[in-house]
Order: sequence, then structure tokens, then C-alpha cells
Amino acid sequence: MEIREEIDRRRTFAIISHPDAGKTTLTEKLLLFGGAIHVAGAVKSNKIKKGATSDFMEIERQRGISVATSVMGFEYKGIKINILDTPGHEDFAEDTYRTLTAVDSVIIVVDAAKGVETQTRKLMEVCRMRNTPVMVFINKMDRPNRDPFDLLDEIEKELKIKVRPLAWPVSGGPTFKGVYNLYENKLSLFLSDDKQRAEGEVVDVALDDPRIDDYISPFTQHLRDDLELVEGVYPPFELDDYRAGELAPVFFGSALNNFGVRELLDCFIRIAPSPRGSRTEQRAIDPYEPRMTGFIFKIHANMDPNHRDRIAFLKICSGVFERNKPYLHVRSGKNMKFSSPNAFMAEKKSIVDLAYPGDIIGLHDTGNFKIGDTFTEGEQLKFTGIPSFSPELFRYIENADPMKFKQLYKGIDQLMDEGVAQLFTSKLNGRRIIGTVGALQFEVIQYRLEHEYGALCKYEPVQVYKACWVESDNREQMEDFRRRKFNNMALDKHGREVFLADTSYALTLAQEKFPEIRFHFTSEF
Repeated sequence: MEIREEIDRRRTFAIISHPDAGKTTLTEKLLLFGGAIHVAGAVKSNKIKKGATSDFMEIERQRGISVATSVMGFEYKGIKINILDTPGHEDFAEDTYRTLTAVDSVIIVVDAAKGVETQTRKLMEVCRMRNTPVMVFINKMDRPNRDPFDLLDEIEKELKIKVRPLAWPVSGGPTFKGVYNLYENKLSLFLSDDKQRAEGEVVDVALDDPRIDDYISPFTQHLRDDLELVEGVYPPFELDDYRAGELAPVFFGSALNNFGVRELLDCFIRIAPSPRGSRTEQRAIDPYEPRMTGFIFKIHANMDPNHRDRIAFLKICSGVFERNKPYLHVRSGKNMKFSSPNAFMAEKKSIVDLAYPGDIIGLHDTGNFKIGDTFTEGEQLKFTGIPSFSPELFRYIENADPMKFKQLYKGIDQLMDEGVAQLFTSKLNGRRIIGTVGALQFEVIQYRLEHEYGALCKYEPVQVYKACWVESDNREQMEDFRRRKFNNMALDKHGREVFLADTSYALTLAQEKFPEIRFHFTSEF
């Protein structure tokens, strides 16, 4: 198969939502219908039910939430699908923002009872910045829910995007019967009591077929009225508008009950874009270029707790990645080859010989890689748009077990490389300060240090309002700033200078007094 055909048959997308909208459950069911797994897992796992495939970290299983993005690839109807299941909780938003740099389209999951929530709005802003095409899946239609037309109005208003339903629910709540597929104009019902498997009777009936009453009576007329209204109110579906990020196709269903998932998947592989071009500081990258380029957007330590391994996730942007072929690691200037690059099914890995644009592969990392690193066949490139944001919360981190000093330092070092949080070392007293975007991150760090590295840590409060990276072309002013603000200066993990302002007033004052110093609130400068 030619490289062009391989690229065209790839679909790489992220599933994003507010916590508890059913994102991980939807991922499970997409894997189920795609044939990648045979039994769907439960997010809140117990002894009887299998755990969700994408929530493979112990802390995720205990809490019933996703705390790290997981990657899953599978084949469906001749299309290679790469799903990235992201954390919904806002405390892990940074992981999600970075993941969105590696995908070509997005599915947003909305709870049918709660509608659009805060975190969904923020994530939509990130998609809009990048013109990423989005689809909306309105989930939990089998529970008490709001009127579908009200939900569509809210999505248009809150997410600032035009919508077009491509599926329509037949009733809702306890009387929810299934969905009518507007893209193919037929009623699709999944009839099976076993919700953990994809085998079940599937009924496809057209709207004007008299047999439709056998399945959805007494809601047939109501459905016909609704569909007439849909056709009158919403513009026809335009593929170009969707791919430009201006129109969101909307699907309804219940991921838990397998309703609407197959319709979403079948339509997705037909309309979602294949890999798109990427931007570097030097030039634009076209996926069909013959030479390999790619960047690391995530690092995950200890995916296999039995082996202290670290995996760097590499998104292929152009050309073909070949196993055992040397590639230039641009930041270090060294050529590296990889004998066992991995393809993923959450934490399960298999070795790949070739990977194409749109694919995400795992590289074993012994501490050489950072988020944002670029690999090429010799060209000096740097991909843009993979920032670390200025943290919001800060704590001193201290060793709670003097015998485990080494383990603690190694653990902190590796977890910071993952981008879980950021580490600053105070110039005043050499104490280490952890900065995060959400309070839950501190718990995750403490839990993972203890369970993955055997190290105990404790936190102490520190008065910091904001961390900002500082630089200046005026050496004298920079020296003066360092002298006056010595108590508030720190170094980040890569040795760059950071000003830890203790109040918003102190930050404003510093910006006014030192006009030639640049204060950066993301690490990309």
C-alpha cells in the first residue's frame, strides 16, 4: 500500500469532556464496536466488572476518573483509528491541552441532563485556537434529560459553534428507545440485554417503513414531527464547514447501553479528516512529505509498574517512521535509533516496524526526552504550540523518609518530565517547590511517589501567587532585578530563571519597575 493511501486511511482524535459526562465509557464502547476488545469495562471498577481499558493506573481505578491521557489504536472497516482518551478533571487540564496538539479532530461528550459545563467550554477554546474539527456526542439519553432542542441551543450559544444533528433520539429517559440515523436516514436500534458486548440484534428501518411502529410505538409520530423541525431549523450538513471547525455534527445516545455509538463511529470514519499539516517555527509541514518528522507531546513514567520504564509519546507528522533507522533528536543534536518502538492499546504495547503520519508511537526513554522535542531525518525544526502553563498552586515538597532520599529525587525528576507538574528550586534556600494547575495533582504525585518509587513525601505551604519565566536583553536591569528579588527567584527544571511573585500586587509592581524585562506565563518563548 502506498504511503498516501496509508495516511488517508488514518483518523487520530481525542475524546474530551467535563468529568463524569461518560467519556471513558464512550471510549470503551468505540473499542468494543471496533473489535479491539470483546468485553467493555466499567470506569468505577469492582471485583466483578472488568476495569475500563483506558483507565489503567491504579489511582484511576480507585477514584473512577482518568488522570492521564491514554492512547488506543485499532482497525475498523479498513480505517486505522487512534483514540486518545483524555482526563476530564480540570486539575489535569494541561495534559489534555497538550494532547489536543497531537490530534486531527475531537469528539466532545456532553451529559444530556447537565448540558455544557465549565471544563467543556475551556477545551472548546483550545480546539477553536487550532481550528480543530469537533463532533458532539450527547450522552446518557437513557436517564432523565433535557429537551434535545434546548441542548442544541445551549451548545451553539456556549461553545460558539453552529450545530447540525446527524442522529436523533427516540424519546428519552426511562422510555428511551434508540436513535434515528439522519446521516443514512434509517432507524438504528441495538437490541441486546448484554451491554458489555457488541453482539446483539441491530435493526435498520426507514422512517416511512410501516414496521417502524413495531419498534418505537407510541413515539413514531413524535419522531416524525421532530425530524421535520430539524430539517426546517438546521442547515444541511456541509463537510467543508465541519472540517474547517465551523460546524459541529451532533449525535445522541447512551454509551452505557450501546445506543448511538455505532452510528457515531460509522459516520466518524466517513467524515473525520485524515492527518492534517503541522506548524514548526521554521516552516509548515505537509503529512505527505517523504522525510519523517514528529514531536513528543507526552511522557509517561511507569506504565508497567514491574519495570521502571518511561515512555515518550511521539506523534508522526510526515514521512514514515522506521524501526532501527537513525533519526536526529534536534534539541541534543544526536542521532538515535529505536529497536522497539511501541503501538498502544492503553497500557498494553506491541512493537511496530513502520508508523505513518497520524500514528502515535511510544519510545523507551532513559531520561533524554522532554515534552516538545522534535525528531527529523536531519532537518533543524521545532514544533510550536506545546506549552507548559504557569502553575496556579504551589507547595514545598519535603522528604518524609530519610532512608529513601534517592528514590524521592528520582521519582520527582521523572514525574516532572511527564509534565504532571512543574518543579522550581528556590535560589534563597535551595528548597524544592512543586507548582500545579490543580489541587488533585498534589495527591496524584504523593500517591505515585509512594506506590511507584517507594518514596514518602510531605508538603509544606509556600506563599506564591504566580510563577513567570523572566528574560531581558538589558543585562544591567536583569542583574538589578536578580539582586532586588533574590528571595523570590528560582530555577525551573531546565535551569531557566523564574520569578515567584508572592502577590498579584508584587507582580504588577515588578512589571512596572522593570519595563525591559519580559515576563512569560507559558514556557514557550
